[in-house]
Amino acid sequence: MKDTDIIRKVLRGDIESFQLLVEKYHVPVLRFVKNMINDNHICEDIAQDVFLSAYKKLSSFDNHCSNFSTWLFVIARNKSINVLKKKKPSYISEIPQIQDTDEPSEKLIKKEFFNKLDQILDTLPLKQKEAFILAEFEKLPYSRIAEIQGARIGTIKSRINRAKKKLRTVLKGPDGDIL
Repeated sequence: MKDTDIIRKVLRGDIESFQLLVEKYHVPVLRFVKNMINDNHICEDIAQDVFLSAYKKLSSFDNHCSNFSTWLFVIARNKSINVLKKKKPSYISEIPQIQDTDEPSEKLIKKEFFNKLDQILDTLPLKQKEAFILAEFEKLPYSRIAEIQGARIGTIKSRINRAKKKLRTVLKGPDGDIL
Protein backbone atom coordinates (compact mmCIF):
# COMPACT_ATOMS: atom_id res chain seq x y z
CA MET A 1 0.00 0.00 0.00
CA LYS A 2 1.32 3.45 -0.92
CA ASP A 3 2.10 6.03 1.74
CA THR A 4 -0.53 8.38 0.31
CA ASP A 5 -3.20 5.67 0.59
CA ILE A 6 -2.29 5.06 4.22
CA ILE A 7 -2.35 8.79 4.94
CA ARG A 8 -5.82 9.11 3.39
CA LYS A 9 -7.06 6.27 5.60
CA VAL A 10 -5.60 7.90 8.72
CA LEU A 11 -7.12 11.27 7.85
CA ARG A 12 -10.51 9.59 7.36
CA GLY A 13 -10.39 8.31 10.94
CA ASP A 14 -8.55 4.97 10.67
CA ILE A 15 -5.82 6.07 13.09
CA GLU A 16 -4.54 2.51 13.51
CA SER A 17 -3.29 2.62 9.92
CA PHE A 18 -0.64 5.13 11.00
CA GLN A 19 1.16 2.16 12.56
CA LEU A 20 1.94 0.99 9.01
CA LEU A 21 3.92 4.19 8.42
CA VAL A 22 5.67 3.85 11.76
CA GLU A 23 6.67 0.26 10.95
CA LYS A 24 7.91 1.25 7.50
CA TYR A 25 9.99 4.27 8.59
CA HIS A 26 10.95 3.58 12.20
CA VAL A 27 14.34 2.02 11.44
CA PRO A 28 15.47 4.69 8.91
CA VAL A 29 14.31 7.54 11.15
CA LEU A 30 15.94 6.01 14.24
CA ARG A 31 19.19 5.40 12.34
CA PHE A 32 19.19 8.99 11.06
CA VAL A 33 18.57 10.42 14.54
CA LYS A 34 21.26 8.17 16.07
CA ASN A 35 23.77 9.35 13.51
CA MET A 36 22.83 13.00 13.98
CA ILE A 37 22.69 12.99 17.78
CA ASN A 38 25.29 10.33 18.61
CA ASP A 39 23.55 9.65 21.93
CA ASN A 40 21.87 6.25 22.18
CA HIS A 41 20.08 7.21 25.38
CA ILE A 42 17.79 9.80 23.82
CA CYS A 43 17.50 8.85 20.14
CA GLU A 44 14.55 6.48 20.66
CA ASP A 45 12.66 9.27 22.44
CA ILE A 46 13.43 11.67 19.61
CA ALA A 47 12.30 9.14 16.99
CA GLN A 48 9.02 8.65 18.87
CA ASP A 49 8.62 12.42 19.03
CA VAL A 50 9.15 12.57 15.25
CA PHE A 51 6.27 10.15 14.66
CA LEU A 52 4.05 11.90 17.19
CA SER A 53 4.66 15.24 15.44
CA ALA A 54 4.08 13.64 12.04
CA TYR A 55 0.77 12.21 13.25
CA LYS A 56 -0.36 15.54 14.70
CA LYS A 57 0.61 17.43 11.53
CA LEU A 58 -0.46 14.76 9.04
CA SER A 59 -3.26 16.93 7.68
CA SER A 60 -0.65 19.52 6.64
CA PHE A 61 1.31 16.99 4.54
CA ASP A 62 1.03 17.75 0.83
CA ASN A 63 2.05 14.85 -1.40
CA HIS A 64 2.32 17.28 -4.35
CA CYS A 65 5.21 19.08 -2.64
CA SER A 66 7.25 16.09 -1.45
CA ASN A 67 7.28 12.41 -0.62
CA PHE A 68 6.09 11.40 2.82
CA SER A 69 9.57 10.08 3.66
CA THR A 70 11.14 13.43 2.76
CA TRP A 71 8.61 15.24 4.93
CA LEU A 72 9.30 12.79 7.77
CA PHE A 73 13.08 13.25 7.49
CA VAL A 74 12.61 17.04 7.65
CA ILE A 75 10.76 16.56 10.94
CA ALA A 76 13.52 14.22 12.17
CA ARG A 77 16.15 16.74 11.09
CA ASN A 78 14.44 19.58 12.93
CA LYS A 79 13.95 17.53 16.11
CA SER A 80 17.61 16.45 16.00
CA ILE A 81 18.83 20.01 15.47
CA ASN A 82 16.73 21.20 18.42
CA VAL A 83 18.36 18.58 20.65
CA LEU A 84 21.83 19.40 19.35
CA LYS A 85 21.29 23.09 20.11
CA LYS A 86 20.49 22.18 23.71
CA LYS A 87 23.50 19.89 24.07
CA LYS A 88 26.83 21.42 24.95
CA PRO A 89 29.10 20.98 21.93
CA SER A 90 32.20 18.93 22.49
CA TYR A 91 35.16 19.83 20.35
CA ILE A 92 38.02 17.45 19.89
CA SER A 93 41.37 19.10 19.45
CA GLU A 94 42.99 15.86 18.42
CA ILE A 95 41.29 12.72 17.16
CA PRO A 96 42.42 9.74 19.23
CA GLN A 97 44.45 7.14 17.38
CA ILE A 98 43.40 3.52 17.24
CA GLN A 99 45.71 1.64 19.57
CA ASP A 100 47.85 -1.08 18.10
CA THR A 101 47.71 -4.44 19.83
CA ASP A 102 49.61 -7.60 19.03
CA GLU A 103 46.54 -9.61 18.07
CA PRO A 104 43.49 -7.31 17.84
CA SER A 105 40.12 -8.96 17.47
CA GLU A 106 38.01 -7.97 14.49
CA LYS A 107 35.18 -6.85 16.77
CA LEU A 108 37.43 -4.50 18.75
CA ILE A 109 38.87 -2.98 15.60
CA LYS A 110 35.40 -2.30 14.19
CA LYS A 111 34.20 -0.83 17.47
CA GLU A 112 37.19 1.50 17.70
CA PHE A 113 36.80 2.51 14.06
CA PHE A 114 33.12 3.39 14.50
CA ASN A 115 33.83 5.24 17.73
CA LYS A 116 36.45 7.27 15.91
CA LEU A 117 34.09 7.82 12.98
CA ASP A 118 31.41 9.10 15.38
CA GLN A 119 33.90 11.49 16.95
CA ILE A 120 34.94 12.80 13.56
CA LEU A 121 31.34 13.18 12.39
CA ASP A 122 30.65 15.24 15.50
CA THR A 123 33.37 17.68 14.45
CA LEU A 124 31.79 18.34 11.03
CA PRO A 125 29.58 21.37 10.55
CA LEU A 126 25.96 20.33 11.12
CA LYS A 127 24.80 20.67 7.50
CA GLN A 128 27.79 18.67 6.21
CA LYS A 129 27.20 15.97 8.80
CA GLU A 130 23.50 15.80 8.00
CA ALA A 131 24.05 15.63 4.22
CA PHE A 132 26.74 12.96 4.64
CA ILE A 133 24.51 10.82 6.89
CA LEU A 134 21.54 11.09 4.54
CA ALA A 135 23.68 10.17 1.52
CA GLU A 136 25.94 7.49 2.96
CA PHE A 137 23.87 5.87 5.72
CA GLU A 138 20.32 6.45 4.49
CA LYS A 139 21.29 6.12 0.80
CA LEU A 140 19.03 9.01 -0.22
CA PRO A 141 19.56 10.61 -3.62
CA TYR A 142 21.00 14.11 -3.69
CA SER A 143 17.69 15.52 -4.91
CA ARG A 144 15.89 14.26 -1.78
CA ILE A 145 18.68 15.54 0.48
CA ALA A 146 18.36 18.93 -1.23
CA GLU A 147 14.62 18.92 -0.44
CA ILE A 148 15.24 17.99 3.19
CA GLN A 149 17.93 20.62 3.69
CA GLY A 150 16.24 23.26 1.55
CA ALA A 151 19.36 23.69 -0.58
CA ARG A 152 20.44 23.25 -4.20
CA ILE A 153 21.85 19.95 -5.40
CA GLY A 154 25.23 21.58 -6.07
CA THR A 155 25.37 22.73 -2.45
CA ILE A 156 24.54 19.20 -1.28
CA LYS A 157 27.28 17.73 -3.47
CA SER A 158 29.72 20.24 -2.06
CA ARG A 159 28.75 19.48 1.56
CA ILE A 160 29.09 15.74 1.04
CA ASN A 161 32.39 16.15 -0.79
CA ARG A 162 33.82 18.32 2.01
CA ALA A 163 32.65 15.83 4.63
CA LYS A 164 34.24 12.93 2.76
CA LYS A 165 37.45 14.86 2.29
CA LYS A 166 37.72 15.62 6.01
CA LEU A 167 36.89 12.03 6.92
CA ARG A 168 39.53 10.70 4.51
CA THR A 169 42.12 13.10 5.92
CA VAL A 170 41.44 12.24 9.54
CA LEU A 171 41.01 8.50 9.02
CA LYS A 172 44.25 8.03 7.09
CA GLY A 173 46.78 5.91 8.91
CA PRO A 174 50.53 6.45 8.93
CA ASP A 175 50.87 4.35 5.77
CA GLY A 176 48.29 6.46 3.93
CA ASP A 177 45.58 3.79 4.01
CA ILE A 178 42.20 4.41 5.56
CA LEU A 179 42.18 2.90 9.05
